[in-house]
Amino acid sequence: MRKIFLIGFCFWSAVAQAQSISGKITGADSKPLEKASVVLLQAKDSSVQMITAADKSGVFRFERPGTGMYLIKATNVGYTPAYSDTIRLEDKDLTIAAVTLEKGTTQLAGVVVSAKRPMIEAKPGKMVLNVESMPSNTGLNALELLEKSPGVTVDNDGNVSLKGKPGVLILIDGKQTYMSGQTLANFLKSIQSNGIDQIEILTSPPAKYDAAGNAGIINIKTKKGVVKGGNGTVNLGYNQGILPNFFGDVNFNYRGEKVNLFGGYNGGSWQNTSEQFIDRNFYKNGALSGSSDQLAHRHGYGNYHSAKLGMDYYFSKKDVAGVVVNGNFYNWNQNQDLLSNLRNTSGAVESILKSQSDNGGNGNNITTNVNYKHSFDSSGREWTVDLDQAYYKSTGNNKLITQPQNAEGHNNGDATTLLGSAPSNIRIYSAKTDYVHPFKRELKLEAGLKSSFSSTDNAANYLRNAGTGWVADNTISNHFIYKENINAAYTTLTKKIKKWELSAGIRMESTIAKGHELRSDSSFKRNYTNFFPSAGASFNLNDNNQLSLNYNRRITRPDFESLNPAIFFLDSLTYGQGNPYLMPQFTNNIEMSHTFKRMLTTTINYTKTSDIITQILKQHTEEKRTYQTVENLSSMQQWGISVMFNKQLTKWWSLNAFANATSNHYKGIYNSGTANESIAIDYIGFNSNMTNSFTFLKTWGMELSGWYVGKDGDGGLVIFKNMGALNAMLSKQLFNKRATIKAGVRDIFKTQVFDAVSRYSDVDIYIRNSRDSRRFSVSFTYKFGKNNIAPVRNRRSGSSDEQNRVKSGGGN
Repeated sequence: MRKIFLIGFCFWSAVAQAQSISGKITGADSKPLEKASVVLLQAKDSSVQMITAADKSGVFRFERPGTGMYLIKATNVGYTPAYSDTIRLEDKDLTIAAVTLEKGTTQLAGVVVSAKRPMIEAKPGKMVLNVESMPSNTGLNALELLEKSPGVTVDNDGNVSLKGKPGVLILIDGKQTYMSGQTLANFLKSIQSNGIDQIEILTSPPAKYDAAGNAGIINIKTKKGVVKGGNGTVNLGYNQGILPNFFGDVNFNYRGEKVNLFGGYNGGSWQNTSEQFIDRNFYKNGALSGSSDQLAHRHGYGNYHSAKLGMDYYFSKKDVAGVVVNGNFYNWNQNQDLLSNLRNTSGAVESILKSQSDNGGNGNNITTNVNYKHSFDSSGREWTVDLDQAYYKSTGNNKLITQPQNAEGHNNGDATTLLGSAPSNIRIYSAKTDYVHPFKRELKLEAGLKSSFSSTDNAANYLRNAGTGWVADNTISNHFIYKENINAAYTTLTKKIKKWELSAGIRMESTIAKGHELRSDSSFKRNYTNFFPSAGASFNLNDNNQLSLNYNRRITRPDFESLNPAIFFLDSLTYGQGNPYLMPQFTNNIEMSHTFKRMLTTTINYTKTSDIITQILKQHTEEKRTYQTVENLSSMQQWGISVMFNKQLTKWWSLNAFANATSNHYKGIYNSGTANESIAIDYIGFNSNMTNSFTFLKTWGMELSGWYVGKDGDGGLVIFKNMGALNAMLSKQLFNKRATIKAGVRDIFKTQVFDAVSRYSDVDIYIRNSRDSRRFSVSFTYKFGKNNIAPVRNRRSGSSDEQNRVKSGGGN
C-alpha cells in the first residue's frame, strides 16, 4: 500500500499550467461555419480525445487537453472533412490557424455519409480490428474472424490463444459471455461478421476490467445505431463449401430527444464436415507395447437465433438510464462414424472397434443489463451503475454404439450402446459501480466496486446396453452443484506530464466458492483474496516515435465444467473427466512497444505463469484407451516479439501485416498413474497474417488476405504447426452506396488443416483434422433510414469474469 500511496502522491504533486486549444472553422469563402463538428485527436494514433462544436462565429475551444501532440479534425454537412497540421501543445494557451472546409462535390441529401476506417489500428496496449474494412470478412462467424486477427490462434476445439498464450477473456460489448470451452466456441459461431463492428485485442487491460484472462482480453463490439432518427441495416448471406450455410440479420435504431431505442435479430443454419485421424503409441516399462489408429468422419449441423432489444432514456443532459436484453437460442447435432484399429508391437491389427456416435443438444440464454449514468459536468466526471443477470440452460444428448470386430473385420460379440444426457442450468447475478473524476493538471481518478454470484447445476446420466437390456451406469453418472461469489474493488490514476502519459492501478478480488457432488456426497470449498496491480507509461519522443511500457498481473479461474468430476465420452477409446481440486493460475505480463510514424509497431513481451490449468492426456496401456483431464500441471515462461505494419500505400491500396514469434518454456510434474515424472517442453512458436485491401472505380473493392501458423501450443503439451489459409473477396457498392454486395472464397487452397503432436512421459499422440474450410460466400447488405452522424451512448455492463467460464457439451 505504501507504493500505491507514493504513486498517487507523485501524480498529485505534478504541476502543469492550465492550457487550451482554440481556433476557427470557415468555409472556402472565409465565412464562419456555425455548429461545425470539431474533434481533437491524438497525433500518435488518431484516438479521439475531445469533441465540441463551433459557435456562431465559427470559433471552438478545447479546455485543458494536456500537453502533447494533437490534430484537429473538422466536419460539416455538405463539406469535405479537413485536418489541421500537427499541433504541439505546451504549458500555455494555443490558438491555431483557421481550418477551412471545401464544399462537397455532390449533394448529401439521401446519401450515406461514411468514412473508411483502417483495417487494423494499433493503440497503446491494444489493437482494433475494423470488421467491415475487410471485404473477405463477409460470411464469417466471430470464431473465424478471430482466426485471422493479429496474434490470435484458434485450435481444433475452438480454444483461443493470444500471442502463443491460452486463457483469453472474451467479452461481447464489454461484458462477459459467461461461457467457455466448446459452449463458447458454438456461441461465437452463431455471431455473424455482418453484426460485428470491431474486435478489440487488449494485451494490457487496465484495472477496471476483471483480472481474469491469462493472455489478455478480446472484446467483440457488435453494431449499434449511431445516428439520430430512424435507421438500420438488413443483411442476407450464403456460403457454400461441401455443404451450404445460410444467414441473415436486421438491426435498427431510433433516437429521439429523450429516447434511444435499438435492437436486432440474426439467425441462420450451418453445416460442416470434417475428417479426423489420431495415431497413438502405447508404452510399458519404457518399451513400445502396441498402438492404435482412428479415422473419424463427422457431419455437424444446426441453427441459431439471436435477438437484442434495448432502450436508453435521457432524464436530462446529465442523467440517462437504460436496459438491454439479449436472447440466444441454438441447437446442434454431430454424427460421427469411427473406425479404430488396435495393433501389436509389430504393427499388425489385433482387433477393430467400429463406432457410431450421435451427439446433439440445444441451449438458450437470456442476459439483462440495467444501467444508469450521471454526468456531473462536461469535464468527464461521471458515476455509473450496472446490474446484470444471466440465465443459461442447455441440454446435451449423446449416443455411442461400439461394435468389436476381429482383425479380419468380422463382428466379435454384441455391440455396446451408451446413452447419455447432460442437462445444465446456470444463473449469474452481478452489480458494479464506477466513478471517474478528472482533476486539474491532467490527473484522472477511476474507481469501482463489483460483486457477482454464480450458481451452476450440471448432471450427467448414463444408460448402458451390452446386449442384455438397459441398465443405469452409476459408475459414470454424476450430479454436480457449484456456487461462487466474487467481490472486487479497483482504483486507477492516470496523469499526463508533457510528453509522458502515466497510469497505475490496483484491483482486489476475493473469491468464495463451494462445490458439491451429490451422488458421492463429496464437497470442496475455496476462499482466497488476491491483488492485481497494473502500471503503464508512454512517451512521445517526437512526431515519429512513441514508446510504451506496461505491466499487469492476471488470474485464470477454472471454468465451471473443468471442476465437475463427471465422466464424458469423446469416442470409444477416449474419455474425459473434470477435476474438483483445480486451483487458479496466475500470470505476470510485461510488454514494451515502439511505434514509428504510426505505421510500424514493434512489441517485446515477457510472461511468467504459475500453476497453469492444462488439459492433459493419460494412457491406459492395457486397454489402449486415453483419458483426458485437467490439472495445474506446470509453470511457463515466455519471451515474445511481434511486428505490425499498417499503412495506406497508395490511394487505392492499404496493407496490414503482422508477425509474432515466441520462445516458450514449460516445466511441471506429471503423474502417469504409477509415478511422478518431471517434464519440460520447449519450443519456438510463430504466427502471422497479412491483409491487402484495394479500391477501384469508386464503388469497387477487393481484398487478398491470409494467415499462417508455423507452430503454436495450448498450454505446452499439445503442439500444432503448419496451418494457414489464403482468402479473396470482391465487393461492389450499389444504390448511392446504401447497399453492398460481396462475393469471395475463403481458404482457397484448403490449407487450414490442423496437425498436432503431444509427446511426454508415456504419451505419444499425433492428430490431424481437416474440415470443410474452403467456402464460397456471397452477401447483400442494405442500409436504410437517416444518416446524420450523432453517436449513441457507450455502454459497458457489469458482467465480468463469470460468463467466460460456463462450459457444457457442444458440437464442432
